[in-house]
Amino acid sequence: MTDVVRYPDPEALGDALAVEIVDGIDAARRDRRRFILGCPGGRSGRSTYLAMARRLTGADVSHLVIAMMDDYVAASPNGGWQHVPDSAHYSCRRFATDEIAAPIDAVVSEGIAAGHIWLPDPADPDAYDDKLADAGGVDLFILASGVSDGHVAFNKPGTPADRRTWIVPLADSTRQDNMATFPDFASLEEVPTHGVSVGLGTISGVSKGARLIIHGQGKREAARRAVEADDLELDWPATVVHRCRDARILVDEAAWPGGS
Repeated sequence: MTDVVRYPDPEALGDALAVEIVDGIDAARRDRRRFILGCPGGRSGRSTYLAMARRLTGADVSHLVIAMMDDYVAASPNGGWQHVPDSAHYSCRRFATDEIAAPIDAVVSEGIAAGHIWLPDPADPDAYDDKLADAGGVDLFILASGVSDGHVAFNKPGTPADRRTWIVPLADSTRQDNMATFPDFASLEEVPTHGVSVGLGTISGVSKGARLIIHGQGKREAARRAVEADDLELDWPATVVHRCRDARILVDEAAWPGGS
């Protein structure tokens, strides 16, 4: 069974996870290797990212790699797909730069190296799995669960368990959830219809560790599904955590199933 750990609030959860991540970053620096952190964009990881910046003050993180899990895409002139502009409020590259890397770089002695923010390439999605595997795997994937459908990254219900990085036609339920993640969307019609995303097979196959973080009363059903499952349930993709090595589910009291 996957271990489940409860915390009083998102800040306590984020700080505890940040301690673990910072310890891993320090150990990797001593071993003279990269530390690859798999990151989601959006609300769930924010308390962790802020706590990481606080705890990394004065550190050397030139060996830290931020491996983003997904991004929105738009049709490219050659008929394929391309990342949405970095300036877009919903760009996951912008999120990684502004909300993960910048607060860390502001307080450390040696910042994240150029080229150490990775995203899957919509022109060649499958190559991302090879890149992560060739790097030795992802030291820790931070996973988050969609509210209404349990999507993880952009993987929607019914995604095959062995799916590698792919171009995803986004489910309407996922797009609806993303309106809360990126509140500058004025309507569902503004949310892109496609994204590039690590697959469920990517998450379970290249991760050396995984932490599913769930907090807030609105995610009580997401927590219940994750905690009660004992394997991947394809109708709730975030349960892929149960197929990951060194996996834990981190839940705050507001999201705890059956809580007040």
